[in-house]
Amino acid sequence: MVLTLAMMCILVFGNVVLRYIFNSGITWSEEMSRFLFIWMIFLGAIGALKDNDHLGVDTLLKKLPLSAKRVVFILSNLIVLYVLWIVLDGSWKITTINMNSTAPATGLPIAYVYGIGIVMSIGMGIIILFNIYRALFRIDMIEELTRMKESEDEIMEAVHEEIMEWHHVQKQGAAGGER
Repeated sequence: MVLTLAMMCILVFGNVVLRYIFNSGITWSEEMSRFLFIWMIFLGAIGALKDNDHLGVDTLLKKLPLSAKRVVFILSNLIVLYVLWIVLDGSWKITTINMNSTAPATGLPIAYVYGIGIVMSIGMGIIILFNIYRALFRIDMIEELTRMKESEDEIMEAVHEEIMEWHHVQKQGAAGGER
């Protein structure tokens, strides 16, 4: 993802500089940046799933007993697995249809763009299957698997409290050292 973002920045910035300063440009940079952006988004979705960073509502889940959490977690992941199968099937079909189609500026096969759906669905499917396995066979993992990240406000509040506590400790240390 870092590589795709860096290449996008270089291509777009370089093209802007070439257009405004030298009155020319790289004909394929906009198209390539678009392809890289698509790949970056889909790869980011895999990374977010791995780190449990996708949006979720856990209000009901927090109130459930441990066994019900396990059932809800497995059921929801089976639904996600089914959706990933649909994405894989659709991506496979559209990729194979576009094997001989090429992009106008870069000449790259359009299948490279649609192929990321295959990569994403397989990558996310592996993560989901691993999480289902952990939920079924590792009793202690369900709390970790169902834990949601805190909101930005809660994180900022916690950081602020830590800073205030650190300043308080520093003042105590300074006051104690002067005596």
